Amino acid sequence: MRILVVEDDEVLREGLEVGLPLYGFCVDGVDSAEDARLALKAIDYELVVLDVALPDGSGLEVLRRWRADGDRTPILLLTARNSVSDRIDGLNLGADDYLGKPFDLEELAARLRALSRRAAGQPASILKWRNIVLDLNRHSLEVGGELRPVSRREFAILRALIERPGFVLSRSQLEERIYGWQEEVGSNAVEVHIHNLRAKLGREAIETIRGVGYKVTG
Repeated sequence: MRILVVEDDEVLREGLEVGLPLYGFCVDGVDSAEDARLALKAIDYELVVLDVALPDGSGLEVLRRWRADGDRTPILLLTARNSVSDRIDGLNLGADDYLGKPFDLEELAARLRALSRRAAGQPASILKWRNIVLDLNRHSLEVGGELRPVSRREFAILRALIERPGFVLSRSQLEERIYGWQEEVGSNAVEVHIHNLRAKLGREAIETIRGVGYKVTG
């Protein structure tokens, strides 16, 4: 799951860039409203973590403009713990959730997973397809009732495919889901992950559409 973190506190931002991947997120971080605007135009993020106080304006104004422009990306606001008015204003302007500073990283990860499920219309934290079960909270994979080891990127690819059975995702679309700006992408990285998944799921689980991409069938 690729997310954008908009936070001008360098220590906090870098901490989230390092910590959230431990919970299965792919994180891009920016420190200003303008950089956030450019990032959202370039990348189709699943979620945004938005600080209320930014060096080039209020995060609430950024939120207002995004929603006015029709951007429906789920947004979690980071606010000062005692700033109740910011929380109320943010929710009224279209924020989907908020979290006060300081916060627990595990709670932030749980809230982001919940926002992702809600946006995808999946109230439960379990994804099922045929004999495959993905637990989004535990980041685990079961095949035929047996747990199978799975890397963060394999999990992200399989989740993307299972969420839209029958829909073909290109290599570039999958790369966007699993790699951030600062990460080097090998020329055949997606193919390697698909190969590893087929070894765990069975060769017929993921279909290659030559010249287009990959899909699972319903």
